Amino acid sequence: MADKKTAKTSTKPSEGGFSAPMKPDAILAAVIGSDPMPRTEVTKRIWDYVKKNNLQDPADKRTIRADAKLKPVFGGKDAVSMFEMTKLVNGHLKK
Repeated sequence: MADKKTAKTSTKPSEGGFSAPMKPDAILAAVIGSDPMPRTEVTKRIWDYVKKNNLQDPADKRTIRADAKLKPVFGGKDAVSMFEMTKLVNGHLKK
């Protein structure tokens, strides 16, 4: 009978990918705070800010309008798509 290898299980959460804590730069920290957090939490906080400040375009919910705090995050653009927003926000995160 051949030896069976058992898979190792760990209770420690993964520290890679989307769960790795990322540090927002000063521009993004003005919107979501400066504590390191996973990208998923960054996205959640951006959406909370957008909804709280009514920044979704009513005619096209996929478009986010920038206010004074978000405009620097969006590279000076007045409005971006939700997909472009994620790309622009990632540029303000460091490991």
